[in-house]
Amino acid sequence: MKKILTLTSLFLASSLAHADQGFDTCVSSLKQKAADAGISAKTISESLDQVNYVQRVIELDNKQPEFSQTFDNYFTKRVTDWRVKEGRRLLKEHKPLLLKLQKTYGVPPQYLMAFWGLETNFGAYKGKMPVIDSLVTLACDPRRSSFFTSELIQALKLKQTYQFSREEMIGSWAGAMGHTQFMPSAYARYAVDADGDGKADLWHSTEDALSSAANFLHQLGWVRNERWGREVQLPASYDYKYLGTDDPQPLITWAELGVKKANGQPLATPQMQAALYLPAGHTGPAFLGYDNFKVIMRWNRSEYYAIAVGHLADRINGAAPLHIAPPEQANFSREKLKQLQNKLNEKGFDVGEADGVLGTRSRAGLQDYQRSVGLIADGFPDEKTLKRIGLQL
Repeated sequence: MKKILTLTSLFLASSLAHADQGFDTCVSSLKQKAADAGISAKTISESLDQVNYVQRVIELDNKQPEFSQTFDNYFTKRVTDWRVKEGRRLLKEHKPLLLKLQKTYGVPPQYLMAFWGLETNFGAYKGKMPVIDSLVTLACDPRRSSFFTSELIQALKLKQTYQFSREEMIGSWAGAMGHTQFMPSAYARYAVDADGDGKADLWHSTEDALSSAANFLHQLGWVRNERWGREVQLPASYDYKYLGTDDPQPLITWAELGVKKANGQPLATPQMQAALYLPAGHTGPAFLGYDNFKVIMRWNRSEYYAIAVGHLADRINGAAPLHIAPPEQANFSREKLKQLQNKLNEKGFDVGEADGVLGTRSRAGLQDYQRSVGLIADGFPDEKTLKRIGLQL
């Protein structure tokens, strides 16, 4: 037994040493890339000589809540009575600034409050991980190495420009920073020194942070005087022909199809395009997303996130809760979704590589399968659909 333990210990030690060697090699390569990008030797040394690999970062990267939770679980944890109440209070507190930002950038106050609330609980929790450590860890992971290497270079440039200390540069596991959780590239492009102190400081200046968020949304294409979307009521006869971000239709078309506001009133029909979203399938709430919905998704590429931001903004602005609450549903693991994708491919409904993410192509394939067997074609993997295709929850 002692011999076995000794051999096991030696194997683990060897594996760890090999991993450390690989990380050290990666860091050396990143140092060279930073130097090539014009980062000073002093900044590189201060930032990367004592950098740490953080295994927890990789774990969190592999289970992002937007892709690993049901809509009910995600939404109810984010659009809370506390966030609504606090958002309304802070909207009043910062009203002069918010109205100024609305005039300059076209983004109404309630949306800035919603982003602020979802990202950091209005500044109460900005993350606790050293940004450089997180970015280096992700840059040395093959899955998205190129993206995070670029973000690391931007973070080092910010550190060099503003002389941020390691202790100041704290953020999320992915390297997002400050009140509104900007990635370094967004920080570099869109951060605003609104308080005039010579530094765009998204950690310590609420004025800088909210102004930067408004500028970011404006630059992403925010449409002035339009809302994000709304909850709607689908007619019982709806065939789900148009569904998801790739099937937008004019509002007049949705009205002709019998779609109404959630309270049963007719849709207004200005010259606007809208796409239908069913984050919990046909048994849950339905939403039409307008152009500003797509802008929100450029901030965070998640339909769940965009719906949560939009509805929280509505609630902060005085609206009532959803007419149809998200139903409780079983959580789908990525492995289960991979099995579903493999089943669809086997049956001739091409959804591409089985990656465990129910994206646009997978939903379209699932809809086609549901139609072929007489199920409601909402593109949602409910229990009835899974059983029909030969899987169990």
